Amino acid sequence: DHGIGRFQGIQTITAGTANEPPSSRLRVDSIPLNRGIIKTDMIKIEYGGNDTLFVPVDDIGLITRYGSDNPLIQLDRLGIAAWKNRRDKVRKRIKVAAEELLKIAAARHLKKAPIFAADEHFYDEFKAKFGFVETEDQMRAIEEVEEDLAKGSPMDRLICGDVGFGKTEVALRAAANVVGSNKTKTQVAVVAPTTLLSRQHFKNFSKRFEGTGVKIVQLSRLVTPTKAKEIRAQIASGEAQIVIGTHAILQKSIEFKNLGLVIIDEEQHFGVAQKERLKELRH
Repeated sequence: DHGIGRFQGIQTITAGTANEPPSSRLRVDSIPLNRGIIKTDMIKIEYGGNDTLFVPVDDIGLITRYGSDNPLIQLDRLGIAAWKNRRDKVRKRIKVAAEELLKIAAARHLKKAPIFAADEHFYDEFKAKFGFVETEDQMRAIEEVEEDLAKGSPMDRLICGDVGFGKTEVALRAAANVVGSNKTKTQVAVVAPTTLLSRQHFKNFSKRFEGTGVKIVQLSRLVTPTKAKEIRAQIASGEAQIVIGTHAILQKSIEFKNLGLVIIDEEQHFGVAQKERLKELRH
């Protein structure tokens, strides 16, 4: 309602009330302070221009911690239109974003996608190589991804979890479902924002798919130009089934023969140009 202010602690405010008619309460000294004393805990908030606002602690739900630790942030001033204008602009931007999301969701709903369900024998063997017991949340994520891949409509799913909570296993099983389907060879792309992450994924995927006959290649700045040319040819021919790399695999010079699944790691760390390219790939 009022913008950004600074929390200045909680104060107990004492107020007097009286039951006299309004006319007798026009002057402060007409309130008999021995009657109806009310003490209320109030949250004190300082605004720009030394303005102060008191909010009853019962209304603490109206206050949200501001997300930035920037010490230079300007406090809003009470009763000035600047905050209202900023809020109205954001509302308009949210409306535009919501309309775009609805359009994308509607378009995806109307589109068809291949049904991916890995050969049972292949998939059981693949799962058996996982050296841990799946957590409840991890298993739920895996099952939901499997359902998405098998329902014949495009999947757009976000997997969230802290480091070490097993997101990579969810990605590995999604990839196994796609490349293990009894269909024409479908390709999987795994995109990471850094060479280090890319190399880590290449190592993990190579280890888990060892002995399956699935060809996995890596494309990043560490790959020599000669090797990169060879890998690009393998991607174009469909020989390379799982392609792992940095934004190098987002270049328009990279042509996939039959791309069926894109796994994006840490999408928020990509630059604007790469994010736009990822949107194109999604379509």
